[in-house]
Amino acid sequence: MSATTIHFVRHGKVYNPDHLLYERLPDFHLSDRGLRMAQATGAYLAANPQTNTIAAVYSSPLDRTRETAGAILDALNPVRAERGEAPLELVTDERVIEASNEFRGKRIGYGAGALWRPENLKLIRNLYKPTWGESYRHIAERMSAFAREKVAQHPGQQIVVVSHESPIWSYRHMLETGHPEHWMFLRHTALASVTSVTYDNQNGRVMSITYVDPAADVE
Repeated sequence: MSATTIHFVRHGKVYNPDHLLYERLPDFHLSDRGLRMAQATGAYLAANPQTNTIAAVYSSPLDRTRETAGAILDALNPVRAERGEAPLELVTDERVIEASNEFRGKRIGYGAGALWRPENLKLIRNLYKPTWGESYRHIAERMSAFAREKVAQHPGQQIVVVSHESPIWSYRHMLETGHPEHWMFLRHTALASVTSVTYDNQNGRVMSITYVDPAADVE
């Protein structure tokens, strides 16, 4: 049986001393710890015989995901070189980008981002189906479209996709429950974690979903 596995990796910790909701804003990069987290996840993938045969690396176009993907490539490409294989290059895709959010650039709970402000209370009407930005369903559907395309392009192979907490969890939740709506406080998608989804190439069905947190102990 031929199967494709997509490893959905969340980016590492971001340098954000002002505690802003950075969403899709540019120039939010990995912190020193975030880079170490990305390197730990890259080392995990490169050391594991089941994942060091990864055939492609994709990423959201945002700085923090591209930097995380770069650390993963730095770990995988030496292994490929030892096998006489060409190095992998990063490919970005808008479909796996962070969710849009009306609070971007604000510090939640303070100043313009204070939830008690009338203009903000109007936005927060339903935590289960967000009214302050892109819906969970739209997020999951664009992730699903990306996954279907890549499963068809990479039959029998493994690939990495570096994305963000909300897209990864919304998509996973849809696969596991049939609906993408969820409580954001119950997401199981740690920084630099790996959510792996394996698909049957014959019918596209999900065969398994697994989760690991290689950077859990990174300080």
